[in-house]
Amino acid sequence: MSTVAQVSAQPPARYVSLQGLPIDQRRGEWAMWCTIATEAMLFVCMFGSYYYLGTNKDRWAIDYPPSLKYPFVLLAILLSSSVVLEWGNKQVKRGRFVAARIALWITVAMGLVFLMLQAFEYIEHWKSLTPSTDSYGSIFYTITTLHAAHVIVGLLLLCYVGVLPRYGDSRSSPHRPYATVSMYWHFVDIVWVFIVIFLYVIPTFQGHAHGHFAR
Repeated sequence: MSTVAQVSAQPPARYVSLQGLPIDQRRGEWAMWCTIATEAMLFVCMFGSYYYLGTNKDRWAIDYPPSLKYPFVLLAILLSSSVVLEWGNKQVKRGRFVAARIALWITVAMGLVFLMLQAFEYIEHWKSLTPSTDSYGSIFYTITTLHAAHVIVGLLLLCYVGVLPRYGDSRSSPHRPYATVSMYWHFVDIVWVFIVIFLYVIPTFQGHAHGHFAR
């Protein structure tokens, strides 16, 4: 009878506390890798469409070369922001959370500068290139605005991490939010490298090589 009483006195399994169980700190990073893989395929499709449209030369008539005035400045801003953010990520690992938070907000400011300069670039491009000008104009604005949307998402994620009370490995921030969001921001920067190469540099050199841009 005493054995039966002891068994019945034990709480059901659903009432067992999970407070002491270890937390998988890398779960957030694995989830971000899945997100990056999905978004990377989206941009691969966009670049594939870009080259598919480029095979129809009747609709792919670029009257003027894409201006190289802004893209390399924008590239420098994004790459520099990744350096700053990665430095901040290292500060998190060292427990220097104030420095990490400052680095994060500097990255946010650089991202806003990127969007502002891209808006100026659009204003300048619009004088000679619109989405309805030709196939190049259509896919150019599609890819660059899609990237700008990803920059905005990255900035929102950075702002969210910026207001978190803690960045260390703890139950208040269990999935390394700083490192996870940094991965997404680095991905956005890498995509811009390919955009500069495919949408700006290659068309410019191809046009000049074939004499298409004689003014």
